[in-house]
Amino acid sequence: MEAAPAPLVVVVMGVSSSGKSTLGSALAARLGVPFLEGDALHSPENVHKMAAGRPLTDEDREPWLAALTDRIRQWADAGRSGVVTCSALKRAYRDRFRRTGARIWFLELDLDPEVAARRIAARTDHFMPPGLLDSQYAALEPLAADEPGTRVSTAGSAARTLAAAIEALARGPARPVPDARLRSPSRDPRSSVGEDGPGPAAAPGRGSG
Repeated sequence: MEAAPAPLVVVVMGVSSSGKSTLGSALAARLGVPFLEGDALHSPENVHKMAAGRPLTDEDREPWLAALTDRIRQWADAGRSGVVTCSALKRAYRDRFRRTGARIWFLELDLDPEVAARRIAARTDHFMPPGLLDSQYAALEPLAADEPGTRVSTAGSAARTLAAAIEALARGPARPVPDARLRSPSRDPRSSVGEDGPGPAAAPGRGSG
């Protein structure tokens, strides 16, 4: 009998306004796995600092990264697949996730800085101000060839980005193990992504590395 595929945790990464939350929630619903919004684990102090236009330091991010790492480790220990959003700008952050025991696959959302600036300026429901976008691009260390994952463009529609992500998953790691504790993704409204909103024209992605 063929062994069941190992659980997989997809980390949707990228700068603010690249569409991580939109894509992450839709991808999790489509795959039938839990979704974790990484920003929800930021401390009130971090949120206040960013809202005031001051970029976080590595010291500020440490408790947040620790909380994310712990949540991914819990999924791994329970044998659960999942999707989590996290800017994951630096290689060192991503390496922490890979040491959890989970099978990690990064989905890097690629967006032109000018498009990102327009999107973030139009947002009214997020604490990240436009003035911090430059600092995120400055800190971003794109996925390296030896990191498991791929990159997709989010310049087009959310529906096209989701399709590109699904295709990249099929080319790279095995499909995540659906979670029986969730509703069927075909009946989950989160699995329906409209043609408008932050999301993509598909770009050639990196291999599963």
